[in-house]
Amino acid sequence: MALISMMFAPMARIETIRFIIALAASNGWEIHHLDVKTAFLHGELKEEVYVSQTEGFVVLGSENKVYKLNKALYGLRQAPRAWNDKLNAILREFKFHRCSKEPSLYQREEKGHLLVVAVYVDDLLVAGSSLKLIREFKREMGTKFEMSDLGKLTYYLGIEVHQHENGISLKQERYASKILGEAGMESCNLSHIPMEMNLQLSKSQSEKSISEKDYRRSIGCLRYLIHTRPDLSYSVGVLSRYMQEPKESHGAALKQVLRYVRGTTSLGLFFKRTEKVKLVGYSDSSHNVDLDDGRSTTGHIFFLDDCPITWCSQKQDTVSMSSCEAEFMAATEAAKQAIWLKELMSEILSIKGEKVLLRIDNKSAIALTKNPVFHGRSKHIHRRYHFIRECVENEQVEVEHVPGNEQRADILTKPLGRIKFKEMRSLIGVQDVKKDNFKLKGENVELSLKS
Repeated sequence: MALISMMFAPMARIETIRFIIALAASNGWEIHHLDVKTAFLHGELKEEVYVSQTEGFVVLGSENKVYKLNKALYGLRQAPRAWNDKLNAILREFKFHRCSKEPSLYQREEKGHLLVVAVYVDDLLVAGSSLKLIREFKREMGTKFEMSDLGKLTYYLGIEVHQHENGISLKQERYASKILGEAGMESCNLSHIPMEMNLQLSKSQSEKSISEKDYRRSIGCLRYLIHTRPDLSYSVGVLSRYMQEPKESHGAALKQVLRYVRGTTSLGLFFKRTEKVKLVGYSDSSHNVDLDDGRSTTGHIFFLDDCPITWCSQKQDTVSMSSCEAEFMAATEAAKQAIWLKELMSEILSIKGEKVLLRIDNKSAIALTKNPVFHGRSKHIHRRYHFIRECVENEQVEVEHVPGNEQRADILTKPLGRIKFKEMRSLIGVQDVKKDNFKLKGENVELSLKS
């Protein structure tokens, strides 16, 4: 474990980046992008490291001698951690405080203004309530490192970022086109939905196998596309279960997902400007849908004022005995994410976090979260899933019933029909984010979808 901690440096999670972008959009802040040149060469080693002489460049008469490193080099295992320690020391010198819930996130308050810095290796994202403070921070960093000032954030890890007057949009149109090109599907027929309703996939041992390499490459690329496309989470999650010996049925389902992507490359997320930020989550589960092991699928999605910042669609660890139990276990997983988001927001904004509203469409599951003596259906459930009861008792999470037709997490747990899918896709905030599609109407920004 000690060796692992020396090799890797903390990096901002993608949900943290979306959270910061949503926070900046809601407050009308600008986000700027900095890049540290030759970052790993700035790392200072805490242990003695020796390097043998390079073949072909051995000093005659000193063949048995080695070089002693005083600073880190690229390719050295300790280099990422050494660089992160150096950067951490510099930011602390500038009076930044490291977030306990996200080690790659820093914040500083000065004269009533807030400055937030997110770190991803040698990339720094800077946002704050004062443009003057952002510029001062750039100058301060320029005195310590050789920096590339990339200005306002426009591109980050394959994600295209457009900062508008009324919000910030995210999309991966170029990346989606690249996926289609590598799969040879750039001119394929379009599909309105990524997976047919009631489609049931299994390991299908009797079917003919397809190329594992091509299948895995496409799935890996699609999983990265999910960072701005929660509408793909369920279908890609299901197909990810069959990367070991994929069959023809899995290949056909993958092609439909790619056909859907082909017709929706311009879709993405839009984080709008609002007056008050509030966390709201939706939790849902489908019961006993996996034909191979009978496990259910959990789905949850959290919004910061109708802006989706984190979502999840995955198979549950244990087999549930009823839909109530499946929903209860899904709610517990959502509650853990809710607590993390609540405490992260409280720490960044230096405010006391309000209860996170968690909406569930199963009244029996809600009763289980609020009634600790209701043993009839819960006595066999593993005790770790009862964590949500404690969250409700401590008033960290408030559970509320939502009608099934308004359950936004529904798109993360099952394949839906065309009309229902498009309705849910709109509810979770996936929109056409082409620049010319944003029109100002009064004080609100509405999206006009091109036919």
